[in-house]
Formats: sequence, structure tokens, C-alpha cells
Amino acid sequence: MAKRGSNKRHSFNDYFKGFQAVPAVREIFGEETDEVLANLRVEFLNARSDYIWVSDKDGHLIANANYLKQGETRAVYLDLIHELVHVKQFRDDREITLSFGKRFEYVDRPTELEAYMHTIKEARRLGMSDEEIFDYLKVTWLDDEEVRRLAKNLKLKVPSKESSEHRAS
Repeated sequence: MAKRGSNKRHSFNDYFKGFQAVPAVREIFGEETDEVLANLRVEFLNARSDYIWVSDKDGHLIANANYLKQGETRAVYLDLIHELVHVKQFRDDREITLSFGKRFEYVDRPTELEAYMHTIKEARRLGMSDEEIFDYLKVTWLDDEEVRRLAKNLKLKVPSKESSEHRAS
């Protein structure tokens, strides 16, 4: 079994330099941006799967160190934007736990849709097309139909049926 981590938490700002100046991040946290990022902790795990997520216990980021090293830079950046929205939601006492089978499925969860809307706005600012954004949505835990439903929920142009390839973790 792969070692999952040491529970050692690091300063977000020590590893993700300059995020406090990113307009998309400032849009999420507003005037609290500097304070939130200064106090945000990140835990690095050595795992084969997963990307980046927020602890539903205390709101710190948990990041797959392998994904950070090997993932496509733009995807990692967009994932960080997405997860920072979840940090904000956690701070606002909103439900971020991914308990499937509860009130909403993942692709319909208001907190996920809100996080993806921020992510899509940033992706468009970076010049990504709807097709590139659609490809970004292809993650290992969503099947093709769920990706298509998520894209429709986000008002993306959904391409005709495509391959079932998912973004590598």
C-alpha cells in the first residue's frame, strides 16, 4: 500500500507563490485573500490517484504530490482555483463533503457547479475554448455521460460524442 502522507501541513504560500495576486483568487476571497492564503495549509500525499481536494474536517488543502509534479501545468492551476472555491465554501460553513447518493450527484451539486464556474471563467481568461474546457472536465470519477451533463449544467458547448478518455491523474 502506498504511503498516503505524514499529516504534516505546510504553508500554501510557501509552495504556491503569487496566488494572492491572481485576480481569480482575489475574486474568490475578496479583501480576505491575503489573510486566507497566509493561513491556508496544504498537506502533500504520495498517492497514485486523486488530484487536489479540501479536507472537510478543517478546510486545509490535500494535494497528490505526484499529480503536482506530473500533471499538466494548466490543469493543476485550474484545479487549484477550483479547490480554493471549496476552501471559501468551507469557511462559509457550506457543505463540501462528497457523499455520493445524498441530495445531489456530483455533477449537480451547487458547490461543485459554483467551483467549476470560477474555474471556467479563469480557463476562458487563459484562452481555452469550450472544447478544451470540456476535455478538462474529463476526470477519472466521472463517466462520459456525467461529463456531458456537467458541461451542460455549466452552459458549455457540448461536442458530439467523443472518446471516453479521461484526464490522467
